[in-house]
Amino acid sequence: MRVFLDANVWLSAFTTHGLCADLVRLLLRLHGDGETVLLLSRQVRHETERVLQGKFMAGNDDLIPVRTAMGLAERVPDADWEPPANFPDPDDVGIVAAALGAHADLFATGDKALVALGSLDGMQVLTPRQLYELLLGID
Repeated sequence: MRVFLDANVWLSAFTTHGLCADLVRLLLRLHGDGETVLLLSRQVRHETERVLQGKFMAGNDDLIPVRTAMGLAERVPDADWEPPANFPDPDDVGIVAAALGAHADLFATGDKALVALGSLDGMQVLTPRQLYELLLGID
């Protein structure tokens, strides 16, 4: 299973204690087990670092564990994709395009408008909680 996390999931994992932090830890533990691959795009990495530096005033030393954790994920290239007419936010096109280009099976985001789409070109769009429960086999 190929899993892609939106920047808002990574940000929550690095700035709060709770579900997103648990989800990222679980995915990093599963990554490379032969079944699970955690994917990361340049845009998500940059957006995560930009917000941590701007909103959370993170300095270079603060970003070391962030870069270390994100560095464990498989880097995927940017990709082109033509979104459907009902796509909610043009700013998210590049992120979704990278996930689709990397053949992600699952895309986790806190963006309710994206989650409401349910799936995009065969990629299931889930909340972090839905993904966490899926990975743990909770019905």
